[in-house]
Amino acid sequence: MFQVFDFAAKRASLLPDKTAMHEVASGRSVTYRALNERAERFAAALRRRGAEPGERVAILCHNCIAFFEILFGCGKAGVILTPLNWRQTASELTPVVEDCAPRFLLHDAATAELAGKMTAGRDLPMVPLEQTQGTESYEDLLAAEEMPSWPPRVEERDPEAPWYMLYTSGTTGTPKAVIQTFGMALANYINIAQPTNLTGADTTPCYLPLFHTAGINLHTLPTLICGGSVNVLPGFDAERLLDLIDGGELTALLAVPAVYQALSLHERFSEVDLTRVRSWSAGGAPLPDHILHTYAERGAYIQQGFGMTESGPTTFLMDAENVTRKPGSIGKPQLLVEARVVDSDGRDVADGEAGELLLRGANITPGYWNRPEETARTIVDGWLHSGDVARRDGEGYFYLVDRIKDMFISGGENVYPAEVEATLLGHPQLLEVAVVGVPDQKWGEVGHAYLRPRPGEDIDFDSLDAYCREHLAGYRIPKRFFVVEDFPRTPAGKVQKHMLRERSQNEAPSAKAGGER
Repeated sequence: MFQVFDFAAKRASLLPDKTAMHEVASGRSVTYRALNERAERFAAALRRRGAEPGERVAILCHNCIAFFEILFGCGKAGVILTPLNWRQTASELTPVVEDCAPRFLLHDAATAELAGKMTAGRDLPMVPLEQTQGTESYEDLLAAEEMPSWPPRVEERDPEAPWYMLYTSGTTGTPKAVIQTFGMALANYINIAQPTNLTGADTTPCYLPLFHTAGINLHTLPTLICGGSVNVLPGFDAERLLDLIDGGELTALLAVPAVYQALSLHERFSEVDLTRVRSWSAGGAPLPDHILHTYAERGAYIQQGFGMTESGPTTFLMDAENVTRKPGSIGKPQLLVEARVVDSDGRDVADGEAGELLLRGANITPGYWNRPEETARTIVDGWLHSGDVARRDGEGYFYLVDRIKDMFISGGENVYPAEVEATLLGHPQLLEVAVVGVPDQKWGEVGHAYLRPRPGEDIDFDSLDAYCREHLAGYRIPKRFFVVEDFPRTPAGKVQKHMLRERSQNEAPSAKAGGER
């Protein structure tokens, strides 16, 4: 395994006076020297409070510079930072807190009420990030510590040691903490920086939620590792993001498809010069072809990729030169990733055939916190079983077909909902589609399709039925259609299909597919 150093201290020694991070809303900025010094003081505060290496500290906050000061400080002290999902309720977060057993909980002003509900009746001290009357705050902790000496100490890090962990329920609804190591962070930097040409000259936004791997790792942490600059937004704001793009204040941007879609529907989208951003990339969910082409026509070639919290996350990224030639491809395995596509017996399949995607490399998690059996099921002989169905073409490019658990069998035929969704999105009245398999007495299982119409459109179901019969085999045509305003989603924008399956049992459809197969 490669050697890993203290990233914050190393950057402070190399680029002490360069701006590392800037908060767009507050105007606050920190240099690499200040970022490292504040992280050192927080590490000292952790030690003074008796935090031992391997213990956990939880944090509940929106995007801010302080999060990364705390992240680096925890790394210096050997304490495992555990970001919590501020979109969840106190009752949803209770089992998470019980699982990770943090020493204390840091929170911002916006999450103070939620933090109070979570800690009520339990021995879990709260530490607000902002100065608060009568309560020791994060700023108080830092002020109580001496300023670290200069130049900074650059210490080694065990690449396999846990640095932080992220709770992910994915699309299943069952939360589990994925351990993230120092080695994974460096591997992810290499895997994302190579195909995007990320360097210290780049500036990237930090706007995706920090309880999710994309918020930390795409591209904020890699940008800090390579000495670039980060513009921090409290969350996604289409207007502010377009301002940064139009003002030439971003050079590298990753977004989930829902963000690309929201930007494309904004009234200012046609006026913004997209070519001011050098690198565009996407992950978290499949990127619809029409969005890819909408941006490409404006000179923005979105490199679709694939990753998992368990893989640090970057594993694949499409090369910009071929995004329009191979729409839908996630590209090739990146520098520190090995990938296989296997059948149900674990044998490699031929090019063009579908099978489960397996991953191996320096970017793979050592496992789940407190879940040895789950870890053993997921990582077998060093290979991470992704749970995704993929195929590789003759040129070595990979395509995701669907999640294994989302596939259903209708009349003896395998149906991959993602393929049906991609076909339905060709209908001009549809903006988004989600298809789930549900039990059916006649066919075993059939598809139910949830539809979001394009703005200002009413879905003509006769037209949709004719479109389905022209483009889909009978067994792949959804039996029921439901029109919705939006889908239940994970923080990465993925549709939580288990919730749609539950809804389909109790909700009257907007329309049924006409005729029989």
